Amino acid sequence: MTNFVGNKVVLIGAGDVGIAYAYALVNQGTVDHLAIIDIDEKKLEGNVMDLNHGVVWAPSRTRVTVGTYEDCKDASMVVICAGAAQKPGETRLQLVDKNVNIMNSIVGDVMKNGFDGIFLVASNPVDLLTYAVWKASGLPHERVIGSGTVLDSARYRYMLSEMENVAPTSVHAYIIGEHGDSELPVVSSANIAGVHMSRRSEEDPDYNQRIEKIFEQTRDAAYHIIDAKGSTSYGIGMALARITRAVIQNQGVALPVSTYLQGEYGAEDVYMGTPAIVDRSGVSRAIELQLDEHEQERFNKSFNTLNDIKKEIFG
Repeated sequence: MTNFVGNKVVLIGAGDVGIAYAYALVNQGTVDHLAIIDIDEKKLEGNVMDLNHGVVWAPSRTRVTVGTYEDCKDASMVVICAGAAQKPGETRLQLVDKNVNIMNSIVGDVMKNGFDGIFLVASNPVDLLTYAVWKASGLPHERVIGSGTVLDSARYRYMLSEMENVAPTSVHAYIIGEHGDSELPVVSSANIAGVHMSRRSEEDPDYNQRIEKIFEQTRDAAYHIIDAKGSTSYGIGMALARITRAVIQNQGVALPVSTYLQGEYGAEDVYMGTPAIVDRSGVSRAIELQLDEHEQERFNKSFNTLNDIKKEIFG
């Protein structure tokens, strides 16, 4: 267990994702103190002032400040949104070389200021960079979490809900694996309003094609958003706020985060997206979904994609 008290979060990186996350935190009143660190100090000062002016309408007071690495000493969580951004047409995995060095530098500064909380990593490629943060920090793996496939699963649930004309909260379906092109949907255990998707596919011969098309739209959504507006921000910002709330409020809720696998799905020594129980200790345990043969093959491909690059970088 971590030994922190209070609800202070340090956010590192105040770009589009970081500020969307900060805005969601303030609106939800999740934390007592949000300290933000960014290299663009002038823009950061404006964002901090702007966020504080909205606190009066929030459900509870959040103190938002321009932070320094000294703020990490008594922080519950450090959330990393810094790093080189994904360019149009660039895959998340192509970012890895640039961003591992950035992670190592950030984590070094955080740890030398006495941080003893939980890291949440959103920078891409998130699975590999979460692994890098774990290695650089020396913390137990359960206290280093990546955003994983939380956003992918949310996109998938939203699109399925539109197809079925139900609320997204009535759709229970996960995307797992790499947060990227090799991710996969777990259709075999998914249900919409209590009806298993596998049953629907038995009743409707065109159903599998429709849901596979929805998965492809889910997988490629980031490319379309980046092409249209330069970055994804609101969806991932709210996803990070959801993970933060699970930690701060000790919820013990299952979320498809990037967590360290120790034999689940046949994968070891890698961070990948899977449902995991998230609470005040970080990830208390990973949940292994029961995959059918086709899903296991797709997962193995996703694991190999990440593991091969991991070996090149970390040995």
